[in-house]
Amino acid sequence: MNFGVSSMIAPLKKVALMKPGKSLFNADAKKWNYNNKFDPKKIETVFLSFLNLLQHDKIQIFWMDETQTDIADAIFTYDASLMTPEGGILMSLGKNLRKGEQEIHRQFYLENNIPIIGEINGNATAEAGDTLWLDNKTLVIGKGFRTNEDGAYQIKRIMDKIGIQVYIFDLPVYQGKNACLHLMSLISILDDKKALVYSSLLPVGLYKLLLKNNFSLIEAPKKEFQLSNTLSTNILATSPGNCIMIDSLPQTRSALEKAGIKIRVFKGDELCIACEGGPTCLTRPLLRS
Repeated sequence: MNFGVSSMIAPLKKVALMKPGKSLFNADAKKWNYNNKFDPKKIETVFLSFLNLLQHDKIQIFWMDETQTDIADAIFTYDASLMTPEGGILMSLGKNLRKGEQEIHRQFYLENNIPIIGEINGNATAEAGDTLWLDNKTLVIGKGFRTNEDGAYQIKRIMDKIGIQVYIFDLPVYQGKNACLHLMSLISILDDKKALVYSSLLPVGLYKLLLKNNFSLIEAPKKEFQLSNTLSTNILATSPGNCIMIDSLPQTRSALEKAGIKIRVFKGDELCIACEGGPTCLTRPLLRS
C-alpha cells in the first residue's frame, strides 16, 4: 500500500477508520468520561454521516477491526499511531482505559504491509492527538496529561532519524487530568498558513512559532469552545481550505468562512462532543499527497 503523511492539509487520499462496535454502544459513560450528550442510539447515524462526507471526496477507506476490542475510545483511530513519510509509529496511550489500543494498529499495519518505524515503550505515554504537522519537515508535540516527557522525546528521537524537526511544548492543565486536552484541542491547521486556534490556552512558544512561520490565526469563539468541551477547534482538512466540522458550532463556522475556508458539516454531538473526539480524531490518515 502507498502511504505517507507529513501534513495536516495535503489532499487526504487514504484513511483508516473503525466502525462503532459493542464496546462503544455498551460503554459506561461515567467510566469513560463521556458527557450527557452521549446517545448510543444515534452513534451509528452520526458515524455514517461523517463517512458519507469522506466518501464524497473519494477518499479510500480502510477498516480496523472493531470486533476484537473492549476499548470504547478505539473508534478515535487518530490517537494510537502516527503516520510519517516512512511508516507508522505505535503510540502508548496516556488514558489508562486505552492501554494496549496500539495493538489494533500494529495488526492493521502488518496486514497492509505498512512498515512500523518505531513504538513508544517503557513508562512513556504518547497519543497522536498531541502531534501536529506544521509543515513537511516539522512536527509539533504537546506534552501534557496524555503525552508525558518521555513519550514526547521518544517520538522526537524517531523523527530525528528520518530528518523531521520536532518542537515540544507544555500544554495547560485546563479541565484537569481526566479531561481529554490534546494539542489538537487547541489548534487545527486548515489551509496553507491558516490555523484555527484558541489562543488563550495555546503554548506561548507555539504561538510565536506560528507567527514566525507567517501563519494567519483564526480565533475560535470562546463560548463555543467552552460549550463543546474544546471540540470546536477539532476540524478535519480533506484538502487545503476544504474542511469537515461538527454542525452545532455556527459562530466557529462563520469565523472560518470569513477567512476563506470551505466548510461541510455533520451532526456529531452524540458521538464527538459526547465522547471527546472530533472529526480529526475519527480518522487515522494513511496517505496525504
